[in-house]
Amino acid sequence: MNQEKAMAFTIRIEEAAITAVAIYFLTKYNPGLPVWMWVLLFFSPDLSMIGYLVNSRTGALTYNLFHHRAVAIALLATGFLMHMDILITGGLLLAAHSSFDRMLGYGLKFTDDFKHTSSGWIGKNPEPAS
Repeated sequence: MNQEKAMAFTIRIEEAAITAVAIYFLTKYNPGLPVWMWVLLFFSPDLSMIGYLVNSRTGALTYNLFHHRAVAIALLATGFLMHMDILITGGLLLAAHSSFDRMLGYGLKFTDDFKHTSSGWIGKNPEPAS
């Protein structure tokens, strides 16, 4: 295993751990929703891809906003400071989802192409066609 593959594997393990910890804490800040609703909420940040219907710049902006850890941390911090479980839950959901995506090799998006992410290029070809 070369160094790049070893590093990618290490990062995926780290992201899996963050996902698991966030999901664990979601069980502590559970507003009593059924499991099927949690599954929908877990994947709801992906609705931000609708921005790509406008153009790739808008799509990257909306996608990155709902997949950025700083947003998750801001929600968590605000929730803890204001004693608002709904904000804590939202922050944990965003943290779990964004780490889950990164664990699968998806990262924040560049504005040039949906497949160009901070984790590399998505798909069979590692680089876009020239």
